[in-house]
Amino acid sequence: METNQNRVNFGSKIGAILAAAGSAVGLGNIWRFPYETGNHGGAAFILIYLLCIVVLGLPIMMAEFAIGRHSRANTAGAYKVLAPGTPWRGVGYMGVLAGFLILSYYSVVAGWTLEYTWQAVGNGFAGMNAEGYTQFFADFSANPWRSLLWMLVFMLMTHWVIIKGVKKGIEKSAKIMMPVLFILILVLAVCSVMLPGAGAGLEFLLKPDFSKVTPDVFLGAMGQAFFSLSLGLGCLSTYASYFGKDTNLSKTALSVGLIDTLVAITAGLIIFPAAFSVGVSPDAGPSFLFITLPNVFQMAFGSVPFLAYIFSVMFYVLLALAAFTSTISMHEVVTAFVHEDWKLSRTKAAWCVTIFCTLLGVFSALSFGVLADMKIFGLTFFDFLDTLTSKVMLPLGGMLISVFAGWYLDRRIVWEEISNNGSLKVPFFKLYIFILKFVAPIAIGFIFLNELGLW
Repeated sequence: METNQNRVNFGSKIGAILAAAGSAVGLGNIWRFPYETGNHGGAAFILIYLLCIVVLGLPIMMAEFAIGRHSRANTAGAYKVLAPGTPWRGVGYMGVLAGFLILSYYSVVAGWTLEYTWQAVGNGFAGMNAEGYTQFFADFSANPWRSLLWMLVFMLMTHWVIIKGVKKGIEKSAKIMMPVLFILILVLAVCSVMLPGAGAGLEFLLKPDFSKVTPDVFLGAMGQAFFSLSLGLGCLSTYASYFGKDTNLSKTALSVGLIDTLVAITAGLIIFPAAFSVGVSPDAGPSFLFITLPNVFQMAFGSVPFLAYIFSVMFYVLLALAAFTSTISMHEVVTAFVHEDWKLSRTKAAWCVTIFCTLLGVFSALSFGVLADMKIFGLTFFDFLDTLTSKVMLPLGGMLISVFAGWYLDRRIVWEEISNNGSLKVPFFKLYIFILKFVAPIAIGFIFLNELGLW
């Protein structure tokens, strides 16, 4: 396992922030957050979500940062360093396994973004109606060769960044892709809000409707905050192991949370004005991204075909970038573990992860077609992995990280990391520990039970 002296660091503070933000920003920001917001009180949901980010998300993110930076190891090795000879190492192994499983099926959907980008660039959606989009998606997702090809392309793109290393691969790519992502999402939002009838979409998204605020809305907001920030997966802990000792963990967590939230809200400014301008009700899931939205763009900009073309291309490039930053972080979680614990070179470790994730991803890709009838607990292979990771492994991992940092880890270690060995003032430290010990585990417990349908 690498030591404090020889472990590589991110080259700059902005590089560290953008890499961590890239880990958090993903496809869920672009479809799940706007949908949850629109169906749970609009601005009322956003206010509750922001509260959950501050009370729940940021404290656990800081805990992951502290665990990663202090141990200077991958997410599994971190618990061996901080809690040697104890069962706590299982938390790290679960994070590695979750990253491996998510990467295997997430790369399938990521591959779809490349297919749709390709189609958009080739103007393949021109003149297509709603039925045409539905049939196109059904044919494409069920086609074993096209789906597998794009999944492989996306996995190899991710692999290429990972073998370049932390500075030349992860950090450099984040410094390029995240600004491009910000520019794309802002331009698309401006175009969308200028559409005729866009005001109804803005009202739907931003006008508070407190009559819809129920206990389930609070659970939904907590769950969205948790999953949007990639908590409990090990990505943030692994990236934090590359932070320099002068990195302010509190400010970095706040920056990541702010970027992630702004991307999610701006995505809503793209989707709802465009959807309402043509009288289409947004829904959730892959069908929204790959069936509903292409139809919305064609209808909204149909009178100016060039605008419809540009808007579609930009949107699917945006989706591909959001997926790419996420697959990089998940690949790195597993690669760092294999590299350090199995004593393989970084290149060999990356190839192991790429090959085995691709092999597992084949089953997820084919579950939309030839393997659709192969069920695990009544779910397709893709849906089974999605349910297992998002509803069981991630909430459980987040809860255990909070308990570990709040109850087990020496409080002096937590204070040293949060305060940078006393060089920073931390007036909220006692409140922070209280949240880790009591508030966060209980809140995540409710999320966990709600996701499993037990509460």
